Amino acid sequence: MNGGSLGLRTGSYGLLQNINRAIAGGEISKSLSNVRKSSTKMLSGIREKERPLPNAWFRYIGCRKFSMLLLIAFALLVFALGSFVVNKDSTSPNVLQRIGTLGIVPYVNGGHHEASQILGEKDKKKDENRFQIPAFKGASVLPFHHPCANFTFPPPPPPTRRRLGPRPCPVCYLPVDQAIASMPSSSSASPVLHNLTYVLNENPIKSEPHGGSDFGGYPSLKQRNDSFDIKESMAVHCGFVKGSKPGHGTGFDFDESDLAELQQFHDIIVASAIFGNYDIIQHPQNISEEAKKNIPFYMFVDEETEAFMKNRSILSSSKRVGLWRIVVIHNVPYSDARRNGKVPKLLLHRIFPNVRYSIWIDGKLQLVVDPYQVLERFLWRQNANFAISRHYRRFDVFVEAEANKAAGKYDNSSIDEQVDFYKKEGLTPYSEAKLPITSDVPEGCVLIKEHIPITNLFTCLWFNEVDRFTSRDQLSFAIVRDKIMTKVDWSINMFLDCERRNFVIQSYHRDLLEQMPPPVPAVVRRPPALPNTRGKTPGKRIPRRGRDRRSGSRRHRKAAASNREQFLLNAV
Repeated sequence: MNGGSLGLRTGSYGLLQNINRAIAGGEISKSLSNVRKSSTKMLSGIREKERPLPNAWFRYIGCRKFSMLLLIAFALLVFALGSFVVNKDSTSPNVLQRIGTLGIVPYVNGGHHEASQILGEKDKKKDENRFQIPAFKGASVLPFHHPCANFTFPPPPPPTRRRLGPRPCPVCYLPVDQAIASMPSSSSASPVLHNLTYVLNENPIKSEPHGGSDFGGYPSLKQRNDSFDIKESMAVHCGFVKGSKPGHGTGFDFDESDLAELQQFHDIIVASAIFGNYDIIQHPQNISEEAKKNIPFYMFVDEETEAFMKNRSILSSSKRVGLWRIVVIHNVPYSDARRNGKVPKLLLHRIFPNVRYSIWIDGKLQLVVDPYQVLERFLWRQNANFAISRHYRRFDVFVEAEANKAAGKYDNSSIDEQVDFYKKEGLTPYSEAKLPITSDVPEGCVLIKEHIPITNLFTCLWFNEVDRFTSRDQLSFAIVRDKIMTKVDWSINMFLDCERRNFVIQSYHRDLLEQMPPPVPAVVRRPPALPNTRGKTPGKRIPRRGRDRRSGSRRHRKAAASNREQFLLNAV
């Protein structure tokens, strides 16, 4: 290889030497002919030397371009082998790599162990008619003409651009008029259970050492177990047990005018609540005129929150604040404001007996997408009758329990008692055996529900767990869901939390908002006063020296940094 290369260079040098001799001797034409002959002989000699080589392309190895091509090819080969090894490792039977969005391109939405970022190999196959494979049984297949049939998630941001915390991701909504046209004309079929009634007119007596309340009726463990035996007709405990109808002498009572309002028929309602003056009312945005006309928005508040709103002139005699109709609750059943908030959240079907669909949002959330579009996207399009987002980071109840204990969300011994009770009932850590169920932990601040017997039973039994144990409803969600699913062919649409963040914006609670420093007023910069030039010869303006200019900029940066540090300390 080297011999051929050096031989060419020797010929080149010899060629130049021959030309120089010919020029020096004055015999240019004769020399040129000799040069051509000598060079031809040398080249033919080189070819004869290279013929015994096994492959003719070896003579080009010495070329710089060809060497670079070889290096690039070798680098590509190494890269391909490395990718193969990584892919082989990533397809190992690790549960964190089996849980995922069932074919959705991963979108950055939070922490490293977020369930929605982990894809499973057998879940990557897509039906060409679907824009994603739904994460629950019974989901519909979008036809080709559907506006969202070809919708796909954008690629995730590059790994070098780090994004902390959960973020919203794109969602394909139908236009409002098309969403309204998509509303089913009749209610969905309720599997097995067709007639659900509730325990009323009871004087509850606590007979077992577990938790509970007069409002919930203290159902015994036997009654609890019987409530999971799904039959065609059932009667279960579901709050409001001490009266003839919800909100009238039961605890969690309404004014008579409100009772009449709540009995009216509505296709759709939107509901929220603020107890203990814990949040600031968030006003819905981007609501269509059709929704404003046909969909009522109800905000439940206790007397403490009502008094604050009146003192701040937020609430008038009309009982309306923007789109929200304020419903005041009397005789709240619990001393814990957060537990009181679970009553309307989980028992809307008891408060509104003549409603088809409901959207529940926590008081700290602002709805920014029309309710018709939300229902079409997460219920009607999916042939679902209950939808809730999964937690953006955790998908295992046991991990969620430890996170609640670490954050001081509830008394640790009560959390341990609840989890131990569920362990004895057969609750196990999440594993790939539960697929296509993708999570055991919801982000329960939004509930989208069709009011039919099976979903009403689910929220009743979920509320009974919250009443019996801790108010942390994420801990009791999976045990109730799984017990019902073992009896009937029914499932829940657990969609991505980043999709939830697309249609609701999360604000801070009131206590944190009040600790935030007020916004710094904008500084009005006035042009500098002109210098007094009387009696002076006009000349060039003396510029400010660099040190003075930089010092002012430095003082501004220090002041801004100090404000940010003070805000972060207050927020913590």
